[in-house]
Amino acid sequence: MACWWSGWLGGWDIYAYIGGMKDTDEICGSTAPMSMTTLSVRPVGRGDARELIHANLESRAYHAPWARPFTSQDGFESWFARLVTGPDVGLVAWHGAADPVGVFTLSQIVMGAFCSAYLGYYGMKAHARTGRMTRATGLVLDYGFDQLGLHRVEANIQPGNAASIALVRRAGFRREGYSPRYLKIDGEWRDHERWAFLAEDRPGRE
Repeated sequence: MACWWSGWLGGWDIYAYIGGMKDTDEICGSTAPMSMTTLSVRPVGRGDARELIHANLESRAYHAPWARPFTSQDGFESWFARLVTGPDVGLVAWHGAADPVGVFTLSQIVMGAFCSAYLGYYGMKAHARTGRMTRATGLVLDYGFDQLGLHRVEANIQPGNAASIALVRRAGFRREGYSPRYLKIDGEWRDHERWAFLAEDRPGRE
């Protein structure tokens, strides 16, 4: 089958095709910790279903072959239920009030001495090559470190997904290693690159 889970690290395949992007949005001087001129990130809610389903339907070809997120109300309900009953946090990046840029999960969150989570994401076709997913990734990292108290965020990416690798590299992740036959996807064991970002990697946070 075409798997849109990714080793149970994020509720869907975390290695969505993002596309090449430029950082064009300007940072706003707002006092809101997660807002920009037209870009914000917030936890997903049930009321977001309509906008997310529409954006996913419009982006189906764009997501292939790396992601197959929900495209129906039933699919949304199943995905949302996993978020509210497991060790995961779902976040949506928005351009304006109701235009989704991308969907993120911080999953398999473990606190204590570890304080770590896996990052999953996919972007929407309408916002390809705008830089918004790059900036949204930074906001998601801030949420994980400042709101959840994480120390480490890890993304595992198939080597062939050059666009996703480019995204985490732009966001400041470091490549930590290579894991042969790491996850079974579409019936095959797939190699993955391991990328990570630590709380002290943020500018001025040493």
